[in-house]
Amino acid sequence: MKVPAQNIINSIESEQLKSDLPTIHVGDTVRVGVRIREGGKERIQPYEGTVIAMRNGGINETVTVRKIFQGIGVERVFLLHSPRVESIKIIRRGKVRRAKLYYLRDRIGKATRVKQRFDRGI
Repeated sequence: MKVPAQNIINSIESEQLKSDLPTIHVGDTVRVGVRIREGGKERIQPYEGTVIAMRNGGINETVTVRKIFQGIGVERVFLLHSPRVESIKIIRRGKVRRAKLYYLRDRIGKATRVKQRFDRGI
């Protein structure tokens, strides 16, 4: 009996999924610990910014994090289930009404701020 290829792929992917990820929403300010390899050494570098986009899809789940560094906007896309992503910590929750916050790219300074969401029971 032949097993469909999709079942094999799903079973392999499910073993690679991380289970300790927090629930992240668009608008949240997060600190992502990224493993950086320099020479023979490896260290964890924090990257802190606002989540402007999310893409779901099992093992291919990604978040786009934007921060302003020396007056220039820098965006990075992180694969959440990648072994390069060490940790994700939510610094503050954002209150937004959009699924994608691409409009923040056109804003400067205080206009890039996102309102804070205060959840009960966290």
